Amino acid sequence: MSESSPRTQGPGSPRPRLTRGRVLALCALPVVLLFIVVLCAPLPYSLAQPGETANVLGKRGGKPVISVEGTRPGGEDGNDKGRLLSVTIAATQPEATVRLPDVVRSWFRDDRAVMPREAVYPGGGDTRDAERRIAQEMKNSQDEAVTAALRQLNRSPDDVDVTLRLGDVGGPSAGLFFALGIVDKLDGDGTGTGGLTGGRTIAGTGTIDGKGEVGPVGGIPLKTQAARRDGATYFLVPKSQCGEAGAQLPAGLRLVPVSTLDGALDALKKIRTDGKIPHC
Repeated sequence: MSESSPRTQGPGSPRPRLTRGRVLALCALPVVLLFIVVLCAPLPYSLAQPGETANVLGKRGGKPVISVEGTRPGGEDGNDKGRLLSVTIAATQPEATVRLPDVVRSWFRDDRAVMPREAVYPGGGDTRDAERRIAQEMKNSQDEAVTAALRQLNRSPDDVDVTLRLGDVGGPSAGLFFALGIVDKLDGDGTGTGGLTGGRTIAGTGTIDGKGEVGPVGGIPLKTQAARRDGATYFLVPKSQCGEAGAQLPAGLRLVPVSTLDGALDALKKIRTDGKIPHC
């Protein structure tokens, strides 16, 4: 018997049909490629975590954070044995690459936050640009804090020389606590015998203007964690941000809403005298 020759398909012969598996594989390929691109692509976000705190009544780098010439009796260190902690967040640099896995990991951690980069670094630019803006914001904040504190005490800026130092910490969010620190240095609790804290550790945040109005800031949930970590039991928060501050409030830390410098001073008086303290 002779061997049969292989069959050939003519021009009109039907083509082999694609199997279901091949069709699914071809359809899935663009999705897989897109997923890989998304995983690798940089995203317009910054990652933040609780930052450091600074006692505005204490020293930094061996020098007082607040130095005042024209202070109350007792010298520039006053009689306050407590602490007023200004708090910060630590965020990735403007040019840092943040990808989807970084965002997902941070999203499920209480001590991390994912924030739009524009919210952390308004105006864009690189690290040097951001540092210049933050330094200018800090300078403006300090000027406003001095104006607000002296206005609160009816003191003339011609009679008082205030120097503020907070190292590489920038931005406007320390304004309220700068103003409180200046008042503490100049007037204490108003009696000449004690300070604003009553020996307690009190933290907080908030911008301030020359009229003593307290404004909102970013990153408050992370700041409450930094405050409690460093021993604070009370946290002064802009009144408009009570809800945000309470979302992940650490145990043992009590929120005290404030909207003005005068209101903050009144709240501190109630804290140190065990009065009726305002709450969120």
